[in-house]
Amino acid sequence: MMRGENMISTEGELKVSFGYQCNSYNSNSCEISNKHEIVSGMNLKKTSSFSCLSGAALSANATLANTNICNGVIGGEILPSLDSPNSFHRIPSSPSLSRLDMLSSSLQSSMSNLSCSPSSPSDPLEYDSYLLKSMSAPSRSEGFLNSMEVQMAGGAAGEDRVQAVCSEEHGLLFCAIYDGFNGRDAADFLAGTLYENIMCYSNLLDWESKSDTVGVSDGSDLDASPHYILEGSRIIHDGKSPSRNDNSFSIKDWCPKLEISSGSFRHAVLDSLQRALNQAENDFLYMVEQEMEERPDLVSVGSCVLVVLLHGNNLYTLNLGDSRAVLATYDEGNALRGNGRLKAVQLTESHTVENEDERTRVISEHPDDTKTIVAGKVKGKLKVTRALGVGYLKKEKLNDALMGILRVRNLISPPYISTEPSLNVHRISKSDHFVIVGSDGLFDFFTNEEAVKLVHSYILRNPSGDPAKFLLEQLVERAAECAGFSMEELMNVPAGRRRKYHDDVTVIVVILGSNQRTTKASTCV
Repeated sequence: MMRGENMISTEGELKVSFGYQCNSYNSNSCEISNKHEIVSGMNLKKTSSFSCLSGAALSANATLANTNICNGVIGGEILPSLDSPNSFHRIPSSPSLSRLDMLSSSLQSSMSNLSCSPSSPSDPLEYDSYLLKSMSAPSRSEGFLNSMEVQMAGGAAGEDRVQAVCSEEHGLLFCAIYDGFNGRDAADFLAGTLYENIMCYSNLLDWESKSDTVGVSDGSDLDASPHYILEGSRIIHDGKSPSRNDNSFSIKDWCPKLEISSGSFRHAVLDSLQRALNQAENDFLYMVEQEMEERPDLVSVGSCVLVVLLHGNNLYTLNLGDSRAVLATYDEGNALRGNGRLKAVQLTESHTVENEDERTRVISEHPDDTKTIVAGKVKGKLKVTRALGVGYLKKEKLNDALMGILRVRNLISPPYISTEPSLNVHRISKSDHFVIVGSDGLFDFFTNEEAVKLVHSYILRNPSGDPAKFLLEQLVERAAECAGFSMEELMNVPAGRRRKYHDDVTVIVVILGSNQRTTKASTCV
């Protein structure tokens, strides 16, 4: 049974609210019930494959904002400039001092590649000159990610962080969920740095070089397009893998110079995402090593990472951990809206010990350790098998910083937690309806199919409503039933104690194509 709207929107619970609706599909000004403004796009040519987005986040953990990492720069200077609780705000195209430079200066040292140089010596960046604007370090004042029309919103709920960045001018939507654990430091660090890392590496690419990466198609040309998946270091193109199997692959390895295609461009975007994530990992662990004497707890802090980048008809995903991106699409042959069965397609991999492939991989990588998996957790500590941070499961030196029962005994062959992401690109077709982007707390209560069914039924009844918030309302109802509470009783349980009944939950629903469905996004704490 599905209940109505506004079940968890009592006064004082809704702390942050933001939303975006593309100008091309917006005939009237939008204002939601709690009086927060909805930002509409500028009067620009429509080039994206989405119409609007809705998001919501519900906290369960009692987590204080950790403002002292990186000498307080992350929490005191960077995140306040990025977070926008009530609406999207424009990002300056040419900041006087980049956020990454601020971090480097704050530590009075070079944090790995925080200056955003193209690469480290051991991992050369070798994109073909056709795709690159320059082999020099990217300029932060050029490229579509620094367009004047780029707008950002974001917020925090418990140990989760959520970000959304939109540029209608260039058909771009960037969504990220950072599901932190053992504290919010890693999620805060990602929120303060990963987008700029991605911006730096992506600006090396000539985004205008292939016309089919921008512009909304009717879907007639998509069936023949190649589908790319990068799983770890294994690159798949229509079921075939290239011979190179190391992590430093380049576009030259993938395509001959005279045969550059839009497919190889898409693969270059995926590689840029991976390089940005690798840099964030190196920078975070460097910061942990610098600060662990005063804060040894930092060695156990980590975060799952889910990034969704929509550019033209290409939907890119990067994930570490157990957050998911689920596509709602109609069965092949029933592409007309309202006809055929809507099905759920998971675009991301679940990196947990419950995933048999992941469990097998972890055990096989540590043949001399008979206690790799203990009590259903990696080294008895963590259910996820891939994550950013958690340095004590990756380096002996960081594990040694912990005392007593917190320290992992017999750390025989670290690292035990991987930072190798699953990467995927999906070409959006006219059959695709919407995408649900969610942290694992959502899927503790709903299967992919249930989540898709709930969202679909809701937007049919409430074309201008908030499906992400409704999804959370359904989750709270189910969690309350499982606990034997009413919804009001559950929501009155203080944060921290409420973690017993549900996790922090973050959800973003992106409506694809020209379906004007929703107008707002929310963060509830």
